[in-house]
Amino acid sequence: MDSIFTLLIGIVCVGIGIVNFRGNVSTLHAYHRKRVSEEDMPAFARLIGIGTIVIGAAMILMSALSFMAEKLQQNAYNVAGIVILIIGFVVGFGLSFYAIFKYNKGLF
Repeated sequence: MDSIFTLLIGIVCVGIGIVNFRGNVSTLHAYHRKRVSEEDMPAFARLIGIGTIVIGAAMILMSALSFMAEKLQQNAYNVAGIVILIIGFVVGFGLSFYAIFKYNKGLF
């Protein structure tokens, strides 16, 4: 059951990431929309979108591996899923924070 919840959250993250990647920044906090210049907004949205897609994809992969672990009774799939999730979070948040620091000139 946990893998279904993780799968759904992953799908939502990928969807939001695609929306951002295409240039729609309405899902981002108004603070970021105000502080990033119009000419930088497409690059900012693309980086944020890629970061969100990476996080969502990692959640989807973890969900699939968790489901396999449950069905095949192999704990190695759970371990692989957790490793993928951690790497996905680090890379995804890293890209997002890079975009925020580069185009927003800081978190606050």
